[in-house]
Amino acid sequence: MTEKLSKRNWFLITLFCFMGGIAWNTENMYFNTFLYNSVYGDASQAAMAGAMAPTTAVSRMVALSAVAAVLTTFIMGNLSDKLKNRRLFISVGYMLWGVVTAMFGFISKEATAKLLHLSGEAAILTATVWVVILMDIVMTFMGSTSNDAAFQAWVTDITHPKQRALVETLLSVVGTVSAVAVTGVGTFAQAGKLSYRAFFAGLGIVVTICGLAGLFLLKDPPRTVPKNETKTDYLSSLVYGFRPSVIKNNPRLYLALSALGLSIVSFQVFFPYLLVYLQYVVIPDNGGAQNLLRPGVIVTAVIVIALIIVSVVLMLKYSGEHKALFLAPSAVLVTAGLFLLSTSSGIYVILIGVLPVVIGNAIINILLGAAIKDFIPAGKAGMFQGIRMIFVVLIPMVVGPVLGDLACRNAAATYPNEFGVETIVPAKDMFLVAAVVCALVLIPMFFLLKKGVDTAPEQTEAESA
Repeated sequence: MTEKLSKRNWFLITLFCFMGGIAWNTENMYFNTFLYNSVYGDASQAAMAGAMAPTTAVSRMVALSAVAAVLTTFIMGNLSDKLKNRRLFISVGYMLWGVVTAMFGFISKEATAKLLHLSGEAAILTATVWVVILMDIVMTFMGSTSNDAAFQAWVTDITHPKQRALVETLLSVVGTVSAVAVTGVGTFAQAGKLSYRAFFAGLGIVVTICGLAGLFLLKDPPRTVPKNETKTDYLSSLVYGFRPSVIKNNPRLYLALSALGLSIVSFQVFFPYLLVYLQYVVIPDNGGAQNLLRPGVIVTAVIVIALIIVSVVLMLKYSGEHKALFLAPSAVLVTAGLFLLSTSSGIYVILIGVLPVVIGNAIINILLGAAIKDFIPAGKAGMFQGIRMIFVVLIPMVVGPVLGDLACRNAAATYPNEFGVETIVPAKDMFLVAAVVCALVLIPMFFLLKKGVDTAPEQTEAESA
């Protein structure tokens, strides 16, 4: 490992982060709208009465996907360590990830009824919802194998601690760009101007092509083993990060993971329901989509976007080597923004509230993401990807959506579908719950800052396997 990344590796990090973001954002953002608009969209009152509520279906899908992601990352991350071949895991995983994404467009109530020989409306709706959930789990297996387990470990392998804040910034920016790209195309699917089949197929194909290219472009770096390292069997390596001695010898790693995990729990309280909230609450409450294209709204949105970009760039410029000065204020910033979002569904309140939420989240994710890579014991990047996933995926995606579902169901906001059936939709109350959770981030962050977050760990912190 050198202190300077090659142009080739910068390009590959950008490419695979962008394509991975395409697949993850398709799953995290549009499988939920697919459930609302395609699976539940034309359901009758009898079918709705006999099936789970849409918000509950989203909550269960996200939670089960999180469990699959963590189990997969533990198994495949450690396997990629043992086989010392990240390239194959990344490339083949991306190819299959794209294929499964494309298959989502072929799911329908009609196909499910025919395949399972069902006739009752409620039974067909329930079965179709579970088909979507199960397919989401399969997609998660592919994505976690290639991205969470192998790609993240590969990035850790090829980067030096001095580069990681910059690399995390790139990953965050590229991830945001991929989310914007998916949203740009997905808006047409959500509005019914593009079929979900074409939407999922198109995005799945580009992810598959990226995986195929990886077979020829990616290279595994030589990885050195610390002098005090002893060989560990595969089963022992799976539980390595749970050992009390490992936790004791790496306190900053687990504190950083705890702080980041709580931050993501807060985000997951509202994120799975966000696009549905915009479609069925924000747009109607603000006089329809055309009314949102007023010059005042557009100018405000442009100003907010510009302020977000400038603020994040300036903060990261000074925060890379001084994380302690920016972490706690960022958590306070997010909490304040979420509280503001919980007060109104008015477009101007939303645009103003989004500003601190996006800026604060970007800083927290980038700085803690870099710190976590710094604090992972040398030579054990694959072993700790599963531990990382418990904190940043399993706990947030199980706890967050459940809290969001409870907030939405308690608010009892509904909309009538095309058949006049009242369907529960997300409510602004979910942002208040998210704000409370975000405030809790300050607890592990306080102890992390006391131990020091700006200095890299000594190699002696790592316990021999």
